[in-house]
Amino acid sequence: MDVRGTVDGGFEGVRDAFARNFAVRGERGAAVAVYRDGRKVVDLWGGTRDVDGTEPWQPGTAQVIRSATKGVAAVVPLLLHRRGVLDLDAPVATYWPGFKAHGKERVLVRHLLNHRAGLPVLDTPLTPREALDPLRGIEAVAAQAPVWEPGTAHGYHALTHGWLLDGLVRHAADGRDTGAWVADEIAGPLGAALWLGLPPAEEAAGRAGRVGPVEDPEPPGGLRLRPRRSVAEAHRDPQSLTRRAFTAVFPAPDPNDPAHRAAVQPAAGGIATAGGLARFYAALIGEVDGVRLLDAQTLARVRAEESAGPDRVLVVPTRFGLGHMLHGAASPMLSPGSFGHPGRGGSLGFADPESGIAFGYVTNGFRRTVTADPRAQALVTAVRAALGGR
Repeated sequence: MDVRGTVDGGFEGVRDAFARNFAVRGERGAAVAVYRDGRKVVDLWGGTRDVDGTEPWQPGTAQVIRSATKGVAAVVPLLLHRRGVLDLDAPVATYWPGFKAHGKERVLVRHLLNHRAGLPVLDTPLTPREALDPLRGIEAVAAQAPVWEPGTAHGYHALTHGWLLDGLVRHAADGRDTGAWVADEIAGPLGAALWLGLPPAEEAAGRAGRVGPVEDPEPPGGLRLRPRRSVAEAHRDPQSLTRRAFTAVFPAPDPNDPAHRAAVQPAAGGIATAGGLARFYAALIGEVDGVRLLDAQTLARVRAEESAGPDRVLVVPTRFGLGHMLHGAASPMLSPGSFGHPGRGGSLGFADPESGIAFGYVTNGFRRTVTADPRAQALVTAVRAALGGR
């Protein structure tokens, strides 16, 4: 595989790990970027821009990042909190009066960010066409009854998370949707290739590659790692919270549909380059060319554990801060202080304030992983080794 790009001295192992992903882990096309203390130290890409094509991946190739979008979208309400617009401990209905139906007057703003709102499912799933209209999703979560007492437990809000945040942002601030906030207040000032709603000009320019499923490669000896039985059973059971959460839009939309890419879907519809994702996380923990997104106090709130233990949707134990997953067995990152978000199928973005590392990985080959994709983990391991194994 012809891996292209640059690495700073000491990070050569990341290039080796990236190349090995193509050789032994079935990678088709991907990119990885790493910042350290606000400066890019790894910028690599390789393979094809389309999972089913032959055109080479280019330096500016972007991909759908699925739930890695959540880590980006969550910063918008955090910015509003920092500006005094949102109180994290206020009821959501304070800002969004139509939300309080069916006992949701007890749902706090922080519950939307830490996955404790009790709203991971829709009793009536949206069709892919309905999901293109963000107001339809916002109306659906406002009408939905919680499936557990808000604040008493946590469970991953796989798709509803985006409509919940978008409804809150639209009602609490100036009416702009989350995608507009990201463009105006985050990606624009940073010069980051990162979108919640791909602009028509970027679509016309062919910025985003085609994504698709890829099979897990056979490991040496022919043994294939399989999900825990309880997790697999939860995904198969049509009545489980797991299955219902991941099918809140049914059937699954085509992520390569230009209409899907243009829609503002803050739970799983973001599009980014690896460099854009890494640059975003670098600006959460420090300055990047004079831009910093979060102050130290807000950053501390983001990293503080809000939810931990058995996850009612993902089944395995998970840890969440405010809008981001925290380092743990279900979503390993660089160190115990890391925070960020994976995307189902492979992508990963995170920051590690103690080391000054910000990481972004995007791929066009979606595997069956929800978190902890082996390709991303191999790259994280290489970054850790470059830092002396910390």
